Amino acid sequence: MPGGLSGQPDDASNDGARLALEQVILFTLIVVAGTGGELCVSRAMKAVDSAKSFRPREVGRVILSALRVPWMWLGVGMMATAFFALLAALSVFNVSFVVPVTALSYVAGAFGSAVFLHERVNKERWLGVLLVAVGVTLVFLGNR
Repeated sequence: MPGGLSGQPDDASNDGARLALEQVILFTLIVVAGTGGELCVSRAMKAVDSAKSFRPREVGRVILSALRVPWMWLGVGMMATAFFALLAALSVFNVSFVVPVTALSYVAGAFGSAVFLHERVNKERWLGVLLVAVGVTLVFLGNR
């Protein structure tokens, strides 16, 4: 009888469910916060004049201009969140699992760039996104 006489779930099933929930939370944070951060930073940089040269003064001007755009700060905060979630995932799971699964950020990036930044994503890129999604699914299923 699962859970023994008390009717309570046993510790092994609780641990498995908890680990599955941790996976979902960590990888969602990594993908959503990381990709969202990249999209926000991209939006901020598009609002700033590009550098005319790579002279320190010109690069400094562009950096200071970017730091005045709120999207930049939101993006940096989201990317920091994703980084710390990645550290947590690497402390629990094998890197051979973590790195391929975080490739879902490529899928999220394509959708985010089309919706949030209004970029045109051609058929070849969508096919590549589909291949990445299939690969991530295989890696994820292989970890079960």
